[in-house]
Amino acid sequence: MGKQMTEMLKGTLEGVVLAILAVRPAYGYEITATLRDQGFSDIVEGTVYALLVRIEQRGLVDVEKVPSEKGPPRKVYSLNALGGEYLEEFWRTWNFLAERIEQLHHNIENPQEEGA
Repeated sequence: MGKQMTEMLKGTLEGVVLAILAVRPAYGYEITATLRDQGFSDIVEGTVYALLVRIEQRGLVDVEKVPSEKGPPRKVYSLNALGGEYLEEFWRTWNFLAERIEQLHHNIENPQEEGA
C-alpha cells in the first residue's frame, strides 16, 4: 500500500491492536501475524512493538511475562478495563467518521441526489 494508507493506518493502528487483544491475549509477534493475516501485509514488527510500549505506558493493557521455549520470556498483552473503555470509544469514533466519509463520498459520486 502507499503513503496514504500508511498515514491513515497510523491513526487507527492503536484501536486495531486493542481490538485484537479484546479477542484474546497475545504477544507482539502474534499481533503482527494477525494483522498480516487480516491484509495489513506492510506492517512491520517494530511498529507493533513501539505501539505496545505506548499502550502499556498508558495503562490500556496488562502485561504478563510468560516463559518461552526459545530465548527470554515473552510479554503477553491483554486488554484491561481501561483499554476496553478506550476500545469502545475508538469504535464509536470510527463508526462516526466512516458514516460521514461514506455520506460525503456518496454525495460527490451522486450530486443530483444531494438534499433529496
